[in-house]
Amino acid sequence: MDNLRSPYDQVGGIVYFGRMLDKIRLHEAGLLPPDYIPNLGSGFDDRCVRFLDIEYDILVNRVKEGGTDDDLLEWCFRSGQKPTSEQIEVWNEYMRKRGWNDSGSARLTERLQEGNYGPKADGIHTFFDYIDLDEGRL
Repeated sequence: MDNLRSPYDQVGGIVYFGRMLDKIRLHEAGLLPPDYIPNLGSGFDDRCVRFLDIEYDILVNRVKEGGTDDDLLEWCFRSGQKPTSEQIEVWNEYMRKRGWNDSGSARLTERLQEGNYGPKADGIHTFFDYIDLDEGRL
C-alpha cells in the first residue's frame, strides 16, 4: 500500500508511530482498506500508545485536528510520557524483532502460511518484515 509507510520508518527516532498515524488518517479519509479496520487501536497500535502513555481514542481525536507527525509526537510527549533515549532504543529493538524467537513466532508463521507467499517468505523472521512483504515493499 503506497500511502501507508513501513513500520521501520521513524518519527522522532521512534519506529511504528508514523505508520499508526497513517492508518488513523487513512481511516478518517475513508481510504484504509477494510481488512485493516478491525485491528485499529489494537496490536502494535496498542503497544505504541501504551509506550507513550496515551489513549488511542484521544490520539485519534488529536490527529483529526491536524498537524505534522512531529507535532503529534510532541503532543504525545506532553499528554503522556516522553521516553528517554534508552527507552526509545529498547522500544525500537523490541518492535523490530517482534516475531523472531519469541511468543509471537507461531502467529508470524501462521500469517506467512495464510498469505501463500512462497519463496518470498524465506528470510521473513519478524512482523515488521512480514508487514513490508504483505504490502509489497519486499
